[in-house]
Amino acid sequence: MDWDKLRIFHAVADAGSLTHAGDTLHLSQSAVSRQIRALEESFNATLFHRHARGLILTEQGELLFDATKSMNKRLEAASARIKDSEEEVFGELRVTTTTGFGTLWLAPRLPKLYEKYPDLKIDLMLEERVLDLPMREADIAIRMKEPSQADLIRKKLMTVRMRLYATQKYMEQNGTMTVMEDISKHRLICQSLSSAQVAAGSSLVQHLLTYDVPSLFTVNNYFGVLQGVLNNLGIGILPDYVTEDFPDLVRVMPEVESAEVPVFLAYPEELRQSKRISAFRDFVQDEIIAHRRKLREANAP
Repeated sequence: MDWDKLRIFHAVADAGSLTHAGDTLHLSQSAVSRQIRALEESFNATLFHRHARGLILTEQGELLFDATKSMNKRLEAASARIKDSEEEVFGELRVTTTTGFGTLWLAPRLPKLYEKYPDLKIDLMLEERVLDLPMREADIAIRMKEPSQADLIRKKLMTVRMRLYATQKYMEQNGTMTVMEDISKHRLICQSLSSAQVAAGSSLVQHLLTYDVPSLFTVNNYFGVLQGVLNNLGIGILPDYVTEDFPDLVRVMPEVESAEVPVFLAYPEELRQSKRISAFRDFVQDEIIAHRRKLREANAP
């Protein structure tokens, strides 16, 4: 197998153009074209459909591209391990987590990590879709359930509950809630049931909607819910980890809350020795410990 030809094929398939691939590889278009023709001859198969607007992979080309993508991700993982210094923490770290946790808990704490490791380059990917860590779609993940993918090192960080919150100003203007039926006097702010969210949060929303809710404001993530609450729009359903950073929030109906949601940190087994992974993991664990301590102090008599 000619690895150089496969490298060129991958660049062409990724770019969809001989010219763009040539620019990336610092090769002429004709040189790239010759390598692709030679590869097609070796496979006795057509890998691309040519047309005026570029190149489209054939069925055989798709099969080969899937293989080269997998190879490329494995090479990236190997490269990351090789480049990790024994003494220093540097380089790119791709972190994935949910939009709510990433914007409301993780991102505000990252300055502390950068202060300690200024050469670290974090690519924070916020989405509800679970990225494939073994296939190197990300290096490390924080998720609201235990990862099911194989070959992952995983650690439970904490548990979260969804609860009702409002501002003191809103409660003074609109009255308190002492029983669930009082929700008929308030606007409810929550994630829309059609948006991706943990089952415990969805179940709490569905339960509250069985009552007479006269006005509803739904958003597709907790950051939007928080903004509505902070701007005195109503009573919102939010994860309990927001209370530390937004002390103006008042908990409403303390007996109403979701089931526990476990929060897990996970990364591929092959990155066990990565200094960047270790630095991020230890940072998050330290912040979790500090978070728990602050909550205990706040709840102490």
